[in-house]
Amino acid sequence: MNLGIEIFMEDNDILVCRKLAGIPVQTAKPGQQDMVSLLKNYRAGRKEAPEVYVVHRLDQPVEGLMVFAKNQKAAASLSKQIQQKSVDKYYYALVEGIPEPAEGRLEDWLLRDGRTNTSRVVPEGTKDAKKAVLFYKVLRAKTAESEHVQTEKVLSGEARDRETQMKEIQSEGVRNGNVQENGICSLAEIRLETGRHHQIRVQMAHAGCPLVGDKKYNPSCPGGYLPIGLCSVRLSFTHPTTGKRMEFSIEPLGEAFLKFRRGENAL
Repeated sequence: MNLGIEIFMEDNDILVCRKLAGIPVQTAKPGQQDMVSLLKNYRAGRKEAPEVYVVHRLDQPVEGLMVFAKNQKAAASLSKQIQQKSVDKYYYALVEGIPEPAEGRLEDWLLRDGRTNTSRVVPEGTKDAKKAVLFYKVLRAKTAESEHVQTEKVLSGEARDRETQMKEIQSEGVRNGNVQENGICSLAEIRLETGRHHQIRVQMAHAGCPLVGDKKYNPSCPGGYLPIGLCSVRLSFTHPTTGKRMEFSIEPLGEAFLKFRRGENAL
């Protein structure tokens, strides 16, 4: 199906698919395709009632797994699971630098600015601010020792060992120049506990490790188009009718992730 989406599972109640980077989940802009209109057209083309219900969202530049409901009952069940935090959402994030420690929890208070469509970290107690919590684990880090030589250290074992390896990689980068010039970046797995506006992007930037390709929150992001290094890679929920626990996973298709896997500079 060449609609900008890839469907992994579908039945009478739900539809699980991949949203490509650059496609909004839902937009009011006339003439712009979004996931809802694509899926409605898909269902209409199969002579089905073109009902599609949004139960969660991904930012427009972000790629990844999404589940949509095909009826109100399924939508209510999935929405309740999200409110009760029983839907597990995991992301891969390519970040500049190396988070310290290599595994941890970030808790911040975020305030959204509707005029600029951005969020920022503010002190606890700030009016209208919302608590944001995520857990991260660095899986791999890379640094370019020179223009043509790439060093990769695959992380395994206990968190303490990962931190030691991270410091070795980081010290290599410091000796050879700055992060941007030497391509120091790391791949982190992130699990969201809350679902705030631009949460991963804001919290990782505030922690000193902004996402690769993030023009809103990464001041060192180069000019021109570069897909953001963020992908929803794993999604787990309970089927609204059968009660069966379901889990889906994908590999990112974004250019930055492909470069990282090939050992090239993803920055």
